[in-house]
Amino acid sequence: MGNAVSRAASSADDAVDDIKDSKVVRVLARSGYAAIGLVHVLIGVTALRLALGEKGDADQSGAVSQLASNPFSLALLWAGFIVCAVLALYLASEALMGWRFGASKHQVKNRLKAGGQAVVLAATAVVFGNFALGKHSDSGQSSQKLSADLMSSTPGTVLLAAIGAGLMVAGVVFVVIGVRRGFEKHLRGQPSGTAGTAFIWLGVAGYCAKGVALAAVGLLIVVATVKHDPSKSGGLDEALKAFLAQSFGVWIVALIGIGLIAYGLFSVLRSRYQRL
Repeated sequence: MGNAVSRAASSADDAVDDIKDSKVVRVLARSGYAAIGLVHVLIGVTALRLALGEKGDADQSGAVSQLASNPFSLALLWAGFIVCAVLALYLASEALMGWRFGASKHQVKNRLKAGGQAVVLAATAVVFGNFALGKHSDSGQSSQKLSADLMSSTPGTVLLAAIGAGLMVAGVVFVVIGVRRGFEKHLRGQPSGTAGTAFIWLGVAGYCAKGVALAAVGLLIVVATVKHDPSKSGGLDEALKAFLAQSFGVWIVALIGIGLIAYGLFSVLRSRYQRL
């Protein structure tokens, strides 16, 4: 019985590997990084507009709604859904089927990282899909509703606080990766000369800015949980607008916006050089 289960698992693993080795799947998965990059560029531009006193929603739904307003919106939205979903499944397979490589500390960390990325990409795919189907959503309102639901019970409140703390830790990790250029080890190459240098510095600035943004969202969630006030929770848009209420906030929001644009451009280029 044990041998039969082992053979079935091995066969399933081989089948998944065959799919992942497909040229079409790899091209679509790489394109997922380009789609994520485009979303970050649009969020960064909106953040800059907020810093200049204009209006906008600096979150995923706001970015995708901008794509939905152009003449080729339906094709772009479905393309975004497909490539993000394929990349999410690709990374999920890395997280779920990495058992065959052992369970060392390094391998477990990589599997957890792949799993986290898969969840984020799946959420982005859902946003693209909803807009493609005409079901427009608001990330901030969704976050506040989820916070209110979790705060309705003690275990939910603890979980929400843990999520906020986890985002703050993730933010610090992103900054460290950016400063130490840790993202380079996951690339299979980079442009040569000045273009290569610019590529790396886009990654440094982008990772640092994304880290600050994640930490800000996490802090917002923790504060909302401590005050037991879901209205103070939310996503990146709410965090940036909270910064704007401070005397120094305009400069922070502007720098985050520039950094997110850098991260977006890095991600678009990374679709060519990321190791899969």
